Amino acid sequence: MQKKKLVVLTGAGISAESGIATFRDSNGLWEGHDVMEVASPEGWRRNKALVLDFYNQRRRQAKTVNPNKAHLTLAKLEQHFDVTIITQNVDNLHERAGSTNIIHLHGELFKSQSTLDPALVYKMMGTEINIGDKCEKGSQLRPFIVWFGEMVPMMEPAIEHALQADIFAVIGTSLQVYPAASLIQYAPEKAVKYIIDVKIPMTSFIPNLKSISASATEGTQIMAKEILTLK
Repeated sequence: MQKKKLVVLTGAGISAESGIATFRDSNGLWEGHDVMEVASPEGWRRNKALVLDFYNQRRRQAKTVNPNKAHLTLAKLEQHFDVTIITQNVDNLHERAGSTNIIHLHGELFKSQSTLDPALVYKMMGTEINIGDKCEKGSQLRPFIVWFGEMVPMMEPAIEHALQADIFAVIGTSLQVYPAASLIQYAPEKAVKYIIDVKIPMTSFIPNLKSISASATEGTQIMAKEILTLK
């Protein structure tokens, strides 16, 4: 019997419960920096050393945390469903939890990318990219992160999966960052849909939707119990 397809969009809220700082807080800062200083092509052109140091610190921090119960539950659901994780997060907690089919919309913290040829992407062995670290074509390496103002190349594969969902879940995101926020609208009308967040966004336009106002860890447990009855 073919497994039902579960597609899950995850955001900063799921990683926050492991101790990773959310992308930006209410005053628009990320770890004390204006986000445009460290997450835009303009910021990169102005001060490459600052941007590299910022992401080097993020990698060091990410090494100190572990997947939480929400990550682990989603990985275990692969025993019962055809699971695709679409994440806005750049950490590797879903991988470390055991999920095997992950689409990173906004890039990956533990990879570097050529500034000359975006197709040249390298898995990092350590935690640092420094000035003078170059790709095979001789250009400076940059973080493999989709910055503000850049295209989101993984949106098309993400949309393809959303279109096939039997169950579509949104966990730990306020659905305010586009284009990722639009993905739930691609799920078939008949698909069961969940939104799990402490603050539930306005979603009255989405059919067949169940809202769970809870943390990512708590809400994922609730959802998992429910959908296991839908197998």
